[in-house]
Amino acid sequence: MRTDLLAGAGVGLAAYLIFTGGVDRVAPLLLLAALGAAVAAAGHARGTPPGLGAAAPGRRPSTSITFDDIGGQDTAKRELREALDFVIQRQAAARLGIRPLRGILLTGPPGTGKTLLARAAATYTGSAFLSASGGEFIEVYAGVGAQRVRTLFQRARQAARETPSRSAVLFIDELEVIGGRRGRQVSHLEYDQTLNQLLVEMDGIDRHPEQVVVIGATNRVDLLDEALLRPGRFDRVVRVDLPDRRGRREILELHLRGRPLAPDVDIDALARDTYGFSGAHLEAVVNEAAILAWRQGRSRIEACHLAEAVEKVLLGERADRRPSDDERRRVAYHEAGHALISEMLQPGSVASVTIVSRGAALGYVRQRPQDDVWLQTRRQLENDARVALAGYAAERLVFGEASTAAGDDLRRVAEIVERIIAAGLSRLGPVDSERAPVDAVQQVRAEITAALLEDVEAALARHRPALDRLAQRLFEQETLSGEEARRELGHLEPPAPQPPAPAGHTAAGQAAAATRPDPEGWQRPGGEWPAS
Repeated sequence: MRTDLLAGAGVGLAAYLIFTGGVDRVAPLLLLAALGAAVAAAGHARGTPPGLGAAAPGRRPSTSITFDDIGGQDTAKRELREALDFVIQRQAAARLGIRPLRGILLTGPPGTGKTLLARAAATYTGSAFLSASGGEFIEVYAGVGAQRVRTLFQRARQAARETPSRSAVLFIDELEVIGGRRGRQVSHLEYDQTLNQLLVEMDGIDRHPEQVVVIGATNRVDLLDEALLRPGRFDRVVRVDLPDRRGRREILELHLRGRPLAPDVDIDALARDTYGFSGAHLEAVVNEAAILAWRQGRSRIEACHLAEAVEKVLLGERADRRPSDDERRRVAYHEAGHALISEMLQPGSVASVTIVSRGAALGYVRQRPQDDVWLQTRRQLENDARVALAGYAAERLVFGEASTAAGDDLRRVAEIVERIIAAGLSRLGPVDSERAPVDAVQQVRAEITAALLEDVEAALARHRPALDRLAQRLFEQETLSGEEARRELGHLEPPAPQPPAPAGHTAAGQAAAATRPDPEGWQRPGGEWPAS
């Protein structure tokens, strides 16, 4: 009987009793009935099988994705295909005594395509596909998560029976929510019970004729319980990294396919300018560029739309705030300092300079990397730190003191110096910076930072006319392309190799200069960092 009919009948009965005066006789019965209905409703909510309730896991996609629809992840796709071949050729694998594949773990930064890879895996094997998120299993009531895990695997086996391949791919996103190390949630054992049930279900996969492959995805593999990672549960761990330049080009081509493009769109240049972007970022760039073209009434996506979209995805929307002229002049010198040192270290590296507020930044310099960088020497790390210090140093040179605009820059410098020490590239040598004497590590940090700041201040003072020209043009025009900025800067002489500091300099500067291995001068590495 429908619930709404029961509710209507109950309201009618209550009205009849009120008018006839029989409420006193049946009031206890009505109270007990109301309590029973509440308990039944709560039990129904707790016992709702996944996929049948509004918040239950076990969704199925409406469209299929193939590996050809995913760009920039050739290594991950190859590893997945090799693992999934055991599912496709299970009889041949069984003749060699190969046990069925139980689980594949996808790890990597957000937005790199882990969900798409799981859906493509189901298409590749001809399997049914079910998806769930780790957060959907956890409830305040003990035992609910474990019940949902059991029901989800039952649904996966039922879906597998309905496919010709008699197999299913069960995708669990945010696996660290239910797969975290046991014992961490001391006050609540629901997490541990849910993980225990997941381990039991994965161990019992072989007892059923249907084959269910569990694909988990996580950004924090370090949080997962060791029992979940052992062989026999997640048999393969596939790393899904950020795409390189070639991969970014493939992703951009996929998202730009079928869209009207202007002749000035250079996909190679766009792939180079989006260093460090994930697949989700690149999709957002293309979508934002299309929105900009639509708002301007253009029939095609132009290069200017894509450039604006890159900056919007990187830093956010343009802000409405309008600083005073004194603040704008200070920001202009700050960003001009970043641009000057960047061009000195690597000519052609500046893509754009602006003092227009965007997001939390009052201005920024967007750099154009030459090549993707996978490792860095001390010299390259120091040059990154020099670019970061240039805004702070330019403010001190021109105005006599710096401002809070350099806060993010100085935090980045501290991170770079920490990497130098942690990698064994400082005078401390190969040492664990967390276990080394605090005073010694702090002294080396101060030495490196002081020496770098001294180098940057000397370079800016030597090229003060170029700094003034660029800052003045920025103050007037607000935004300059890389080519316009280079015309204002003119020819910049690279600094000569740095000898040990002469007498009279600071002790920290002398120590750092004497130990700094910089015989070949400054060299700018590839890489992108938007100065703030």
